Amino acid sequence: MNIMIMREAIRRITQSMIAVLILGVGVLISGTSAHAVEVERVISEKGVEAWLVRDHSNPIVTMEFKFLGGGALDPSDKQGLAALAATTIDEGAGDLDSTAFQTALDDRSITLSFSAGLDSFRGTFRTLNKHRDYAFELARLALTEARFDEEPVDRIRTQLVSRVKQNSQSPNYRASRKILEMAFGDHPYAQPSNGTVEGLTAITRDDLRAFTKNRFARDTLIIGVVGDITADELKVYLDKTFGGLPAKATSTGVPEIKAALSGGITVIDVDVPQSSIQFGHAGISRDDPDFYTAHVLNYILGGGSFVSRLYQQVREERGLAYSVYSYLMPLDSSAAVMGGAGTANERVKETVYVIRDVWQEFAANGPTQQELNDAKTYLTGAFPLRFTSSSTIANMLVAMQNDNLGIDYIDKRNSYIEAVTLEDAKRVANQLYQPEKLSFVIAGKPVGISATE
Repeated sequence: MNIMIMREAIRRITQSMIAVLILGVGVLISGTSAHAVEVERVISEKGVEAWLVRDHSNPIVTMEFKFLGGGALDPSDKQGLAALAATTIDEGAGDLDSTAFQTALDDRSITLSFSAGLDSFRGTFRTLNKHRDYAFELARLALTEARFDEEPVDRIRTQLVSRVKQNSQSPNYRASRKILEMAFGDHPYAQPSNGTVEGLTAITRDDLRAFTKNRFARDTLIIGVVGDITADELKVYLDKTFGGLPAKATSTGVPEIKAALSGGITVIDVDVPQSSIQFGHAGISRDDPDFYTAHVLNYILGGGSFVSRLYQQVREERGLAYSVYSYLMPLDSSAAVMGGAGTANERVKETVYVIRDVWQEFAANGPTQQELNDAKTYLTGAFPLRFTSSSTIANMLVAMQNDNLGIDYIDKRNSYIEAVTLEDAKRVANQLYQPEKLSFVIAGKPVGISATE
């Protein structure tokens, strides 16, 4: 009997290894040119829409999907509801308990996972074609018949609470949380998408069941699919998997708000040798006509890693910080320009001053022609690298729909970057970057700096 059990175990392990190897190969899309990617709009009989990129080089289907509305919609007394739902929704569904559901996925090397951010609830799906029918059925069960049994909910809730407590000791997390609270006040965007101890503890299994019924609906659903599947085949799976969802969600968005950062320094006293610095102010929305110019500018200022101005001035020339960066944060109902740095307590003051100076000079004069040329060359040249993975392409298909970029965005995207002129860059830099409103939050024990400086 023991020998038979060992043989069965070896057989299962061997099958899983082979499947994983095939999946690993399959995530590489044949051809790396963005212009070689053809996007099809697929609409099922029940009106479920997906954007599809066919790839018949390997027998695999990858799907990314999201529902609008994430952690920002959590009740104020149950923060973390979306996060807990995302981590428990695949812990049993229909007639399958947690162990049976996870075994069904593992035995067939099916990827099915969920995550929640402030603005959305996302799903990731990948399967070999020979398991396609069952894989889509498991996805349907998770979305429509999640069990939320007591044992997995309590187990995962304990894990999330432990993570929240651990994060609360992190200077970087505390600084990041504080600047968002300053920016958004009592708006839902100030809520932590991973929840609070009190919020996670208050969530019931009925809350989780209500979450799936109220949040998952066809009017908030966006789907991107890549792989070895035809449009007609996909239509059937769309209806089977998503066709039974309600037509409309109970709630989908939060009120518009401008990030209320107006300058100054806030210090969070943490007894650590190195401080975490977070900084930022109001930003630019994704649908703003100047967004692509802002995207190029951010690369030059702090998004371009080793070649960015902040990195060169703060790290290379002065050796002040271990890291320094900036990024655009376009949310569905707000926008900000944010950045961060980490350095020894003794060097925080000078680091803040240098960041301010770089910010001010960039706002006043913008980039040089050479900086602009180099940024455009990198951003257009790196774009095709996004098309070497089925997951990244599926994610892009979702983003294209979410941001109303058009089905031909992939062909047009680089032309938007190329169209940015030096005149545009200087104008937008002067409008976007506001040194007088640049706010800093420092978590640590910075030497020689105070909250009023």
